[in-house]
Amino acid sequence: MEFTFEWLWKNIKEIAFLLLIVFVVRTVIFGLYQVPSGSMETTMLVGERFLGDKLTYYFRSPQRGEIVAFNKPTFNYSKNPVVNWLQNYVFINLFGYELGPDNFTKRVIGIPHDHIKGVLENEKPVIYLNGKKLDEPYLNKYPLIRIYNTDPLLAKSGRLRGRDAEAYVSYDPTIAWKDQPFYRINPLRIVRPMDIRRPGEPLLDQRYQYELEMKKAMGQDEDIKLDESKVKDVFEITLGDNEYWMMGDNRLGSSDCRDWGIPVNGKLIHGKIIFRIWSCDSNEGWWIVDLIKHPIDFWTRMRWSRFFQIMH
Repeated sequence: MEFTFEWLWKNIKEIAFLLLIVFVVRTVIFGLYQVPSGSMETTMLVGERFLGDKLTYYFRSPQRGEIVAFNKPTFNYSKNPVVNWLQNYVFINLFGYELGPDNFTKRVIGIPHDHIKGVLENEKPVIYLNGKKLDEPYLNKYPLIRIYNTDPLLAKSGRLRGRDAEAYVSYDPTIAWKDQPFYRINPLRIVRPMDIRRPGEPLLDQRYQYELEMKKAMGQDEDIKLDESKVKDVFEITLGDNEYWMMGDNRLGSSDCRDWGIPVNGKLIHGKIIFRIWSCDSNEGWWIVDLIKHPIDFWTRMRWSRFFQIMH
């Protein structure tokens, strides 16, 4: 085949047109989503890939109970409409620079004009929606244990941050470490055996939680009375027009509207999670990179029972 400028230009146009079609489909019709954190455990696990329906919300608003994808509500969005559009649909974060907003996946708890109140009843978090106690069968029923996600010495060095260093993960205390159903847990990477969050416990501010842990370690349990001003599960809000209250199913491991202190504007919502494509116990953003690094171990980390499932 003879190489000519016309041949090159023709192929460039064809590739550009194909990329444009892919961009439009992923922006307007369907989206592919990866779970980077455990905020929706055990409904969604780290390393899972999902298909999101973007078309539905052009015709109706999100409903209570739906799992949705949306852009970070606390991001500093530009008031310039062109830059704002690029931030929402084009820009990605590179080399530590926050060029565009992070993407979150949570469950819709409240829709516009709902009154939502989070309280403690017998020191257990409860949500009231429009005056009625909310039944939440989707909540994570398993305890969380804090583990290092890498070599403990590297995690303690300070060179890694966030989930790259350590995380709370769901586990079944009735099953051996090697047979855990959600994540492979190396007991040598457990941060502290006592550092466990149990279902139904309130989520506390980090420094306050540390204070309580120290009191418990010194045997001062009887003197402990929760300060509700430092409990993230205690809140009250009435949503305005086009405002939504989002929370993760894994209440003890989710950063959501409780942390942000604000609801999510409906214009930031861009997809309804409808289908789990596949599931792999991996923190790697690009599965092909993980496969190249670990060509054999990659397949042993597949959660085959969680493939091809409709989401609720």
